[in-house]
Amino acid sequence: MDIKLGYQIYSAREEAEKDLASVCAKLKEFGYDGVEFAGFYGYTAAQISDILKANGLAAVSSHVPYVSIIEDMEGTIAFHKAIGCKFIAVPYLDEQTRPGAPGFAAAIRNIAKFGALCKAEGIQLLYHNHDFEFVTLSGEYGLDFLYDAIPADLLATELDTCWVNVAGENPAAYIRKYAGRCPVVHLKDFIGAKKDGEALYALIQADGSDDVKVEQKEEPAFDFRPVGYGKQDIPGIIAAGLESGAQWFIVEQDRSSERPPLDAAKMSCGYVRGL
Repeated sequence: MDIKLGYQIYSAREEAEKDLASVCAKLKEFGYDGVEFAGFYGYTAAQISDILKANGLAAVSSHVPYVSIIEDMEGTIAFHKAIGCKFIAVPYLDEQTRPGAPGFAAAIRNIAKFGALCKAEGIQLLYHNHDFEFVTLSGEYGLDFLYDAIPADLLATELDTCWVNVAGENPAAYIRKYAGRCPVVHLKDFIGAKKDGEALYALIQADGSDDVKVEQKEEPAFDFRPVGYGKQDIPGIIAAGLESGAQWFIVEQDRSSERPPLDAAKMSCGYVRGL
């Protein structure tokens, strides 16, 4: 299956913080075409560009915390233009700004404003969902409300197929729902089911670090797995993405409890390339 496959470096954040260039070299060796960032570990735009060029990887997209975006929209865009990044994603909304919260209306306005600024500079803004956007708001999911409120040219989807599934929806069907508006799709696999109140993900800070350390359980009800080694219908998800105009598929594994993250990255890439 001939697709463009990227890797969310947040999945190997501890390794990247120590030696980003080495991580990129391994990803290229595994067969990845590009990377998605979630922080830059103190590197300048010129340094990031040099690392990517040396390893033949594209700067596909970047997760930038909502707070960082509203603090410096122009600076955020300038950095990403400098590294040749075509997509910026809003990765997470906190409890005060997410659908149904008092700050959601302001978040919509800020995201729309940033999306317009991105468009003017040749960058497409994306929104990366979790499962909490699948609350009912004015008769529809909060995620759909967000996409209805902001024109498609200012905000496209970066559907995280794991969280779509956890929320009770079929990932492939949901991708097709946004055909033509889904240039980047997250491939994420898992086992088990969500427990009420369980912290399944940590927040991503501007530097790529976590603000929540999730305690691993010996036999978790829910756990992430390399792509193709969990319960997701990955061939169906990829087929839906290709039919719906996806340009890139991004492998993400929030945490790797059974093996080093880069070993999992190799397994994920091997599975997808073998389809």
